[in-house]
Amino acid sequence: MAAETKTTCPYCGVGCGVIATVSDRGTVSVKGDPEHPANFGRLCSKGSALAETIDLDGRVLFPEIAGRRADWNDALDLVARTLSQAIAEYGPDSVAFYVSGQLLTEDYYVANKLMKGFIGSGNIDTNSRLCMSSSVAGHRRAFGSDTVPGTYEDLELADLVILTGSNLAWCHPVIYQRIASAKAARPSMKIVVIDPRRTMTCDIADLHLAIRPDGDVALFMGLLAHLSSGPAVDHDYITAHTQGFSEALAAASTLSLAELVERTGLPAPQLHQFFRLFETTENTVTCYSQGVNQSASGTDKVNAIINCHLVTGRIGRPGMGPFSLTGQPNAMGGREVGGLANMLAAHMALESAEDRLRVQRFWASPTIAAKPGLKAVDMFRAVADGRIKALWVMATNPVVSMPDADAVEAAIKACPFLVVSDILRDTDTARHAHVLLPSLGWGEKDGTVTNSERRISRQRGFLAAPPEARADWWQMAETARRMGFAGFDYRSPADIFAEHAALSAFENHGSRDFDIGAHASIGPAQYDALTPFQWPAPAGGRAANRFFGNGGFYHPDRKGRFIAVQAGATDRTSQQYPLTLNTGRIRDHWHTMTRTGKSARLSGHIAEPFAEIHPQDAVELGIRDACLVELESAHGKVVVRALVTRRQARGNVFVPMHWNDQFAAQARIDALVPPLTDPVSGQPASKNVAVRARRARSALYGFAVSVAKPVPNDAVYWALAKADGGWRVELAFDEAREDWSNWCRAAFGIPAGVEPLGYMDRHSGDVRLAYFQDGKLLAALLLSREPVAAARNWLIAQLTADHSDLRKRFAIVAGRPGADQPDPGSTVCSCFSVGVNGIVAAVRSGCHSVEAVGRETNAGTNCGSCRAEIRGIIDGCLAQAAE
Repeated sequence: MAAETKTTCPYCGVGCGVIATVSDRGTVSVKGDPEHPANFGRLCSKGSALAETIDLDGRVLFPEIAGRRADWNDALDLVARTLSQAIAEYGPDSVAFYVSGQLLTEDYYVANKLMKGFIGSGNIDTNSRLCMSSSVAGHRRAFGSDTVPGTYEDLELADLVILTGSNLAWCHPVIYQRIASAKAARPSMKIVVIDPRRTMTCDIADLHLAIRPDGDVALFMGLLAHLSSGPAVDHDYITAHTQGFSEALAAASTLSLAELVERTGLPAPQLHQFFRLFETTENTVTCYSQGVNQSASGTDKVNAIINCHLVTGRIGRPGMGPFSLTGQPNAMGGREVGGLANMLAAHMALESAEDRLRVQRFWASPTIAAKPGLKAVDMFRAVADGRIKALWVMATNPVVSMPDADAVEAAIKACPFLVVSDILRDTDTARHAHVLLPSLGWGEKDGTVTNSERRISRQRGFLAAPPEARADWWQMAETARRMGFAGFDYRSPADIFAEHAALSAFENHGSRDFDIGAHASIGPAQYDALTPFQWPAPAGGRAANRFFGNGGFYHPDRKGRFIAVQAGATDRTSQQYPLTLNTGRIRDHWHTMTRTGKSARLSGHIAEPFAEIHPQDAVELGIRDACLVELESAHGKVVVRALVTRRQARGNVFVPMHWNDQFAAQARIDALVPPLTDPVSGQPASKNVAVRARRARSALYGFAVSVAKPVPNDAVYWALAKADGGWRVELAFDEAREDWSNWCRAAFGIPAGVEPLGYMDRHSGDVRLAYFQDGKLLAALLLSREPVAAARNWLIAQLTADHSDLRKRFAIVAGRPGADQPDPGSTVCSCFSVGVNGIVAAVRSGCHSVEAVGRETNAGTNCGSCRAEIRGIIDGCLAQAAE
């Protein structure tokens, strides 16, 4: 009988509940948990494809020392001995942990305890520094604590939802669908999207403000100044519950309307429209994410937003408040246990001697970090200059995700001792490890995660782990014991969670926001059965699920703080680097693709790295759609595919962050990003990077499909993606070859004796070669002097088709199906693998709404992330028919 396990998705901060089912045959399927209050059964395309990412291909299966197999005792003895030696010779600050929002809270807790309470250094930081630390800093400045005041329900209750710096439709799709459903049920609900790009989120927007990069501070300063003289000001709330209003207003009032127009790039009528909408709508929620946080002024952006909610008293009540949407599945859990270098566990302050002594007493630890440790960018600088002698990286890939990524890789390569705990062996970071430790993956590990609305949910194991893989918390606890430290004798994650809950309640009495003391005595059985709950959950009573509606902030005087902010620089371009690069996520991939890259379905929508460029910029630069473009900053360069689109603003370029050296030749976009950080939060600025662009010259472009994983050899450009039955690869070469057949044999592993079908035209430059064996397609290569026009999805499908009929093989050489074979076109709906041609056919048959197309094709009926694209296709078809 099939076994069902309730667990939580390991991707974004929405924290969706998942039901994983293992059949009698051992196959796994996933579906949304209809009882989980974050998603009520919905899943996005990534969550729906989780079962496609849990194979053992590429896994670290045993500990390795210097690339050779080792046992756990030898590996951990070496780690413990090396850390202890570094501490004895150079002091505790000579070692560092760089951890991840992919860790479970229990893993995070043990790492923070070991570093801050026993090693005695603050040198533990996390990749959450790259996405949410400006929110943390803004919350702490305004609220006295890192508190998210509201809940997801507020997004549905609001009459106005402002989405700033958030492509919600692609980055938090389930939340987007909850808002879209609320708006469909209540059309009077208004949506404002603030983003330099016209993203798919704008599909539900009543107003899109195409703001200049980093113009957000000025925009919300202008809003505060506007509100201050109108009827929306809540004077009673300001007087009773806040401080600093006059100073914040004085700073906001320094900007004239002309300066607002200049700094935001928005016309005055749009500014007035937005200000008036906020002023007249009581139930307003402002959601913000990476577009706000990943900035040199990110903390000021957060506080500029919060100021507008404090002045109106629109906080902590149903349907209103500022709302930080976290990027990772457990960024919040990491913040709760002090995973950031400048925080203590249980939301206590590292700068507070009283809090430090309290945590040390609770842990009975020999020491406690006396000062904040190095934040991520500074940590890798310290690795580079030799201050850090030993670095332990857990569940993250900083060689791809850190700014100035090439310099980070150089630092890691030069580090005297690098430990990497991961599930995959060949990540860009793991390849440099002196000690590589096999961790548990999703579906194998047990613990908790906390989502954006403070909801703690269980991740549960339902798969048999590789025999030598171990939980991250176990690896650190074992290392601690080998270093001679007591207090790490955990038998299970339930023990750690109970200790974490007890610390949250220790000497608390309502003085701290984070309190889950109700679970301090939890045992293994109760932990296994734990259902999702929101904090606070103090012992002896149920706390309210919203904060600050009636004040009660966590500054010593219990008052919130208005923060006077300044509108800093917006334009970072120069004559040498005249374009502004913005980096971010796409719909179907996650972080550095170590998981989602395993799924053919998730690569169906977008299979290679690209740069969105405005048509006029493209013309001026000599860049045509689908050609290759080289982007360069003062720190590095990449080569990606050009996507010419009016969704992008003039002078701006967007490139996704996901591609790494395993999937593309030269596309680690963070190699271009400077190590510029917010002065308060230490968060890097990834949304406003000065670059230049030019067409990358290529003699030949190529596209290929192959059963075997391609080895692109001397291609100057390549981008690999999994496909059903094999692989797809985009290619470019700087010169033609005389013998492409031998190149194919080496690149695609063609067996001896298998001869190609096809041709090579030296006059046109076209090459078409296909290899068959026993009625199966082994590989096909198409080359042209221009970007290859081919029915890519149809060609991919031929890898699993029968080709016994010799006559039909010539269609593959042509790159297009015959009249009797449908071409699905490029993928629009990843959940059901529906291509653009299928949607066009449905429209032409009379399906003139997204719902009708869904009934006909299933497209858009699962996660809904593709609904905006479907609507665009419908509009395009109908407009063409009307001509």
